[in-house]
Amino acid sequence: MGELAEIGGGVAALYAHALALEREAAARYEEFAARLGDEGNDAVAGLFAQLARFESEHAAALERECQGMALPAIAPQQYAWLDAAAPETAAHDLVFQLMTLHDALEIALAAELRAQAFFEQVLERAGDPRLRELAAGMVREEQAHAGSVREALARTPDPRVDWEQVFSAR
Repeated sequence: MGELAEIGGGVAALYAHALALEREAAARYEEFAARLGDEGNDAVAGLFAQLARFESEHAAALERECQGMALPAIAPQQYAWLDAAAPETAAHDLVFQLMTLHDALEIALAAELRAQAFFEQVLERAGDPRLRELAAGMVREEQAHAGSVREALARTPDPRVDWEQVFSAR
């Protein structure tokens, strides 16, 4: 997750980090939606498509809000969900080949929770009221996204067999 020290740059740094988070989330959710749609998992593909729209809309809103501001550069791989290499690499494709529906939801939930924790840390440590207000809004948004993913995860069985539980049930 991003360096909190960089938030010492104030509102502009928070916008830069938020934009990097939102762009990565939108790109990954679009990938998940396409992959799961191809596999016939339309309900969860729809959730990921909806989340991709939310993330894209939020990124666009953030871009409007910080228009004209000098934002620090944030390396895209700093917030990469799956790997820091280019998305066309074999490793990236392998993740998608091995990923189950449950795995996709777990990856998404972990990413939403990391983003939420980052913004919570900013909220806790920021002295600037505007920075605190922005961070609080971002925390609420991440909580809502995590809630949607948790609901889908609760409805999605884990396809892996818990062998320890199977053998201890005797």
